[in-house]
Amino acid sequence: MRSTARTHLLQGCAPILGRIGGPARLLGQVLAPLLLLGALLLGGAPGAAMVAVALPLTIAAALGRPILSTCTARDSLTGLGDRRSLTAVLDRMLLRRHGGAQGLAAMVIEIDDFKRIEQRCDRLAVERVLRKVGERLQDGLRADDSLSRLDGPCYGVALAPDRRLDLETAIQLGQRLQQALAEPIKVGDTQAHVTASVGFALAGKSPSSDGTALLQAATLALIEAQRGGAASIRSYSSAMQHRVSIRNSLSDEIAAALDRGDITAHFQPQISIPDGRVSGVEALARWHHADRGLIPPAEFLPVAEQAGLMGRLGEVMVQDGLNALRLWDTAGLAVPRVAVNFSQSELADPRLIDRLAWELDRFDLSPDRLVIEVLETVVAQRIEDMVVRNLSGLARLGCRLDLDDFGTGHAAITAIRRFSIQRIKIDRSFVSRIDCDAEQQKMVSAILTMAERLGLETLAEGVETQGEREMLAKLGCGHAQGFGIARPLPRPEAEAWIRARLPDATAPDRARRAI
Repeated sequence: MRSTARTHLLQGCAPILGRIGGPARLLGQVLAPLLLLGALLLGGAPGAAMVAVALPLTIAAALGRPILSTCTARDSLTGLGDRRSLTAVLDRMLLRRHGGAQGLAAMVIEIDDFKRIEQRCDRLAVERVLRKVGERLQDGLRADDSLSRLDGPCYGVALAPDRRLDLETAIQLGQRLQQALAEPIKVGDTQAHVTASVGFALAGKSPSSDGTALLQAATLALIEAQRGGAASIRSYSSAMQHRVSIRNSLSDEIAAALDRGDITAHFQPQISIPDGRVSGVEALARWHHADRGLIPPAEFLPVAEQAGLMGRLGEVMVQDGLNALRLWDTAGLAVPRVAVNFSQSELADPRLIDRLAWELDRFDLSPDRLVIEVLETVVAQRIEDMVVRNLSGLARLGCRLDLDDFGTGHAAITAIRRFSIQRIKIDRSFVSRIDCDAEQQKMVSAILTMAERLGLETLAEGVETQGEREMLAKLGCGHAQGFGIARPLPRPEAEAWIRARLPDATAPDRARRAI
């Protein structure tokens, strides 16, 4: 019984002693077991408890270091420190380092796609995952580093001052922590596979010299890491702060820009490879900013998604695309259809089918002239019932479905058939240098053979050279799109391009326009 009591008392005392550090820690590790054992023999458990409390306080007082303030703020679930305690640790580390000679850093780690874990597991299982992640992160850190749980699936680390702590070392530490989470966590009868994104900020790169600013800089780096995909690592830089400022500015402006018509569709032609005729156009969003000029979609699309405006943006693309088809019909230009990209959130809109049917009726166009482009990563996932319903409903309505970026999302053949996909768009990564890369040729040839067996049309994305186009024609690809054919163009310029290329083009049969 005394042995059990001693074990519990040592476990309770260890976290306190562990926060003192340096010679005091060594002293505590040597003396604590002896003093506790003597106290148990002489005074029983009450005496040992008094030693457990008094010993670390005595050592801390002798060294002039406060300790109680660092032990009061704890996360109730994991027992780790919280945000306030981590900030305090960083402040003390910044004060203790000598003239900036020693490197220290803040690191923020967040479990990727934690919402999926919450949806699959009950509350107790989710709590087990959070505790286990905390334990594994703690095991992966150095002795003097300090771990806290910030909120939800997010953890913070104060990387202790070390002359060797530089960019490369911090990256290696981040990778080590990611590796510590690699083993699946058993939750009930199943397992949770956890990955985490990491952002960190070196003290010398921080915009300010206090713990709060250093932790905020690490959080910005985490956000940048998450933009790069799961299990990414990023370091804070002043350029990152500039990009965040720009995104925040765009976030404030994007709703008004959509209402003013500053964000419009540009049209990239798609051609039939065998005969060169225009087989369609893809509508791509472009923002004409009054001060900054043309803003690349890579900058404003994430802003639109974060602002919950992807549905509104999709409406603009559909309206611009259908309006362009109607104007080209009137002008006698044969453009069979327009393709519009739809995100998973848009495809989950229960009003999507009715809304698109209304737009087609308003522009007096048949549904087969609207192509819905769906990313392969969406089809490859276990997606919501509403997405399945909408894709099936759009196919029944008569709209065409293209599977975009094929080759990047591992969509099963059964999924392709399930969603009535009519054409696959071969990702540009397979098309690049296909004219001089035998492996690329074999890959694309296999894709084309599969598509032919399934009765699917094919379109190669990112065609940039005549050599790539000629090789695609040789392999039997049906359609092509890319800068080597035409860049995305505003509607008047797209119309001029079509006229110059196909001066004798005629409008499609009007019978096609009846719903």
